[in-house]
Amino acid sequence: MRSKNIIESMRIGAILAIAGGFMDTYSYLVRDHVFANAQTGNIILLGINLSEKNFSQAINYLFPILAFILGVAFADLIKFKIGEKNIVNWRQISLLIEALVLFFVAFIPTSLNLLANSLTSFSCAMQVESFRQIHGNSIATTMCIGNLRSATSHICLYFYEEDFSNAKRGFIYYSIILFFILGAIIGKFFIELLGQKSIIVCSIILIIADLIIHINNKSLE
Repeated sequence: MRSKNIIESMRIGAILAIAGGFMDTYSYLVRDHVFANAQTGNIILLGINLSEKNFSQAINYLFPILAFILGVAFADLIKFKIGEKNIVNWRQISLLIEALVLFFVAFIPTSLNLLANSLTSFSCAMQVESFRQIHGNSIATTMCIGNLRSATSHICLYFYEEDFSNAKRGFIYYSIILFFILGAIIGKFFIELLGQKSIIVCSIILIIADLIIHINNKSLE
């Protein structure tokens, strides 16, 4: 039970939200102003370019969308094959693969930004699918719109029902958004320092999260 709790803890959620903000900042500032995490914008731009018969540009948005779908499917495949009862939790493997993919992205030249953004979208999807809750609340660590809606809804419920548990849930959602912003700030700092290779720092952040889960699991043995 404690193993599951650490996976759904605020500590892990905060680290992953920092990584999420970092990834989006990197793809936007370094890789042709694309938000690799949230696919809504890509879907809209895909539709616009298809309507204008600008098929070559449409591909730039289609591939990250497809990569996101594959990332979700791949994370689920790991879950189905490994499950919850093995020594190494399937989410740890998913997190390690995400870190390795992002490390590889650091060495992809800017002439291949489509590939870099697609792999970043793939990594993001694995994180979204593998880590979906914090303290029982459905939370995304790579995008904010759902968190913003849920946070505001719980705060409104708190004032209406005067149930402090709703205020606590709202605080969790807003906190994850703040950590996402912090990730963007950290990402901007390292982009100015390391440029294209800065995404390696994001890989290190993910490995730290993986190590925390691993150390927690070892303490249960």
